[in-house]
Amino acid sequence: MKISVIAKPRAKVEAVEKIGESHFVVSVKEPPVEGRANAAIIRALSDYFGITSSNLKIISGYTSRHKIIDVSGL
Repeated sequence: MKISVIAKPRAKVEAVEKIGESHFVVSVKEPPVEGRANAAIIRALSDYFGITSSNLKIISGYTSRHKIIDVSGL
């Protein structure tokens, strides 16, 4: 399953908000430096879905706020 994510790095509170069937807004405290925000987004989504982080992979948008993430293992 592929989901669309809007990333919000440097947020005050970490949260995952579902805004559509396969659209999410993920807020993380990490800055977008050296992939730290991307790693935090993967961790937040793995906690949200209850799966391991190895089942999540960023397909596109690695340097963008709009990302497409492949979710397997659901």
